[in-house]
Amino acid sequence: MDPTKSSAISLRVNGERHSLTVDNRTTLLDALREHLDLTGTKKGCDQGQCGACTVLLDGRRANSCLQLAVATEGREVTTVEGIADGERLHPVQQAFLDFDGYQCGYCTSGQICSAVAVIEEHAAGWPSAATADVRPEAGPSPLDDDEIRERMSGNLCRCGAYVSIVRAVAEAAAVREAADSAAGGSRGERVTA
Repeated sequence: MDPTKSSAISLRVNGERHSLTVDNRTTLLDALREHLDLTGTKKGCDQGQCGACTVLLDGRRANSCLQLAVATEGREVTTVEGIADGERLHPVQQAFLDFDGYQCGYCTSGQICSAVAVIEEHAAGWPSAATADVRPEAGPSPLDDDEIRERMSGNLCRCGAYVSIVRAVAEAAAVREAADSAAGGSRGERVTA
């Protein structure tokens, strides 16, 4: 590899540090799939429009096909492989299984990563384009079907499993809310389900 066109980087992915030498133009998606063999993150449109490549970058969702690997140094990357707690599925993963939130499964990893972030964003009180009243004094909006659809709109499912995906996200959000209540947490405090 030409040293003038490549960089040695250190990526923290799913809690583990990885040292790589990559072409400066390598996307995070390609670094994950081709250099780290983390193939759960899928290459769909390669233009940031389908969401199949969605990962969490410092806890916020990001299209890994639009992110250069060299620009992620020093940040925490979580892929679908890092969502579960060992053998225990994350509530979003479990809800996708329980409510059949997938068909062919190609978009599922991006959908799951997005759903994890959606639930956190809503719990933190972030409004969406579907939020009827964004004034702080109005309080939190319910995470209803319209909110979920709007918040998940960056992830496409070619099979059309949207009804099941919305149900799965709603269920996982309810699990998170119950965990918050049991732990004495409040809206805006991060409690891991």
